[in-house]
Order: sequence, then structure tokens, then C-alpha cells
Amino acid sequence: MDHAQPAASTTTGPGAFLAIVGASGVGKDALISYARERLDEAAVHFPRRVITRPEGAGEDHEPIDEAGFAAGCACGDFAVSWRAHGLGYGIPAAVDDEIRSGRTVVANVSRGVLGVLAARYPGLVVVRVTVSDDVRAERLLGRGREAVHDVVQRLSRTDPAPDHPVDVEIRNDGTVAEGGDRLLRAIMKAQQLV
Repeated sequence: MDHAQPAASTTTGPGAFLAIVGASGVGKDALISYARERLDEAAVHFPRRVITRPEGAGEDHEPIDEAGFAAGCACGDFAVSWRAHGLGYGIPAAVDDEIRSGRTVVANVSRGVLGVLAARYPGLVVVRVTVSDDVRAERLLGRGREAVHDVVQRLSRTDPAPDHPVDVEIRNDGTVAEGGDRLLRAIMKAQQLV
């Protein structure tokens, strides 16, 4: 279960925060990487998540141990943090400066922190990525980060924020380019709204 850790209760703008959400295995990180390679980083910021997972194969992240994560939460090092699947996740607080400067921030976050993000960022845009159950199971097993019983648990997990509004939905059963182009359009639209 996710537990959101709110940071300061102030709102931050004028830039947009694109919260990329969806179940494990839907391809969020692949779509984010696709968009990052095609956008001007002067206008769009893609923060590295801080995760209590050792460095290694899989998603690009900033590894941290449990003590460091707890200290970071206590000191306000994260704009938002949460726990899921036995790990701690955080988005560095420096994203506030990016948003204050008018940049768009794009980050993979837990659906459980959408309420915290909505309170913090008036320019929040929620992008939900989905895939069919068969494709998701194949991707989770293929990445080799977890045992089969852990994959089964991920597949059965319910949406922690089923009623939170979604601005854009990307069905990611096709190629990375197809889903990535949809994400690019969502980012460019969000930039026009701020």
C-alpha cells in the first residue's frame, strides 16, 4: 500500500507538473525516456526519482538507503514521497524551483500521491498509462526484477486513487513510439496551458 508523505503545504507555480501514473509494467518509464530524448530540457525537466533500491538494471534512479530516505523525508528533501512494494520513493524538492521558473516537470509518481500533488501544484496534469492485462504481465515478468509471486501481487493491486480525475489516458499496448508520441502531445499541451 502507498503512503504519501506531504512536504510543505504551499502551492507552487506557474509551471506544470505532469504526473505520469499507472500500474507497474504499463511502460511509464519507457514513454518518459522517449519524450525526454525528443524535448528541449531547457523547457521540460525530468527529475530522477530517489528510491530505496540499489543501483542496477532497470529504471534510472538515485539509490538511497532507508536511513537516508527517512532523513530526507524529515528534512523536506522531497517535494513528495511515498512507500510502495516495500520501497521508499521520492521526487526531489528541487522540482519546485523548476516549476516556479515556468518549466514543465514530468515524473513517474504513485497514484496514491495525486491529492498531495494537486494541493501543491495548481498546474497538475495527470496522465494515466494503461495496457491490457496480458501485456502488463509479460512486461513485469520480462524485466526480471521480482519473483513470480511478487509479480502476481503487483497484478492484483487495486488503484489507490480510482476517483482522482485523469486529464490524459494513454493506452500503451502498441509501440513505444506510439505511446511516446501521445505523451509528447500531452506535455506540449500542458506547456500551452501555463
